[in-house]
Amino acid sequence: MTDLPSQGAGQTSVLVVGECLVDLAPAAASPSHGTDALNARPFVALPGGGPANIAVGLARLGAHSAFAGRFSDAGFGPWLREHLEANGVDLRPSVPATQPATLAVVTLDEQGKASYAFYGPETADWHWGYDELPAPELVTSGELAYQAVQIGSLATAFEPGAGVIARWLEELRAGGRVSISFDPNVRAGLVSDMRRYRETIESFVARAHLVKASSDDLDVLYPGASVGDAARRWLAAGARVVVVTLGGDGAEAFLPDGSRVTAAPPAVEVVDTIGAGDSFSAAMLDFLGRRGELSPAALAALSATTLEAALRHAVTASAITCTRAGANPPTAAELADYADRTTR
Repeated sequence: MTDLPSQGAGQTSVLVVGECLVDLAPAAASPSHGTDALNARPFVALPGGGPANIAVGLARLGAHSAFAGRFSDAGFGPWLREHLEANGVDLRPSVPATQPATLAVVTLDEQGKASYAFYGPETADWHWGYDELPAPELVTSGELAYQAVQIGSLATAFEPGAGVIARWLEELRAGGRVSISFDPNVRAGLVSDMRRYRETIESFVARAHLVKASSDDLDVLYPGASVGDAARRWLAAGARVVVVTLGGDGAEAFLPDGSRVTAAPPAVEVVDTIGAGDSFSAAMLDFLGRRGELSPAALAALSATTLEAALRHAVTASAITCTRAGANPPTAAELADYADRTTR
């Protein structure tokens, strides 16, 4: 791997690993030009994928954001690369792939909440090889070390990539010098064996320091269990901080000492929820990183006061994303402007 630029004072530095895919989202109705007989339905192609969205969100907030993804050299692949590069994401940890990009067909309900149907797994995002991932010593040591590695979603849930990434993370966690942040981003429609899938998710939780999930994720993984019960289960497995997003109700977070904090989102007019959780993750990582609270030791000693402030910051970023179409996270200036306007 090529050496990466050193981080500036107070700047967050995160390596994001996972998918960059295409969201095919419903488009506004347009003239059919004689296609009525074909039952044509208009869609718009949007860059997506939870990890890629987080990488873009971090870069827009001024972090050093690097992305390790597998990009097809044909079809949508070059366009997806261009999107991340245009947003200032460092793509040197990424690799070329012979498989095509993954497609996700988006359905929006009446409230703008998104659900997804995926075309895979014979696509680029599932097929990591160990030698394609950045060498652990480049990630964890020296002045170029990252503060955190963000992982999750498709590549950590399904083989062959899941086993490869699990081995890689085991080495990173053992080194003790970089935090691991995990978002399972549960996709129930791809799961045929829920017990085995749950075990896979929990194996990644055990390797992570910070875990973020949605209440919808927990409903799928642990039907009938409370958010608190699920969070305590993950803390017992080895996580230092567990954060759960609650849609329109904001977010809550849990620490091993029993502390629980919450944050309510600002009132906004929702266009859609695409990328809202990813904007939350990016803002939370950047908030903690800029304050020196993102190392394994700092997360283990994180105070409830700091965690609550991070939640408030993250739910605001998520809410702003909900006011515009697609995964379009706010910049640092937009977040600051929003905070200024709402506190006058």
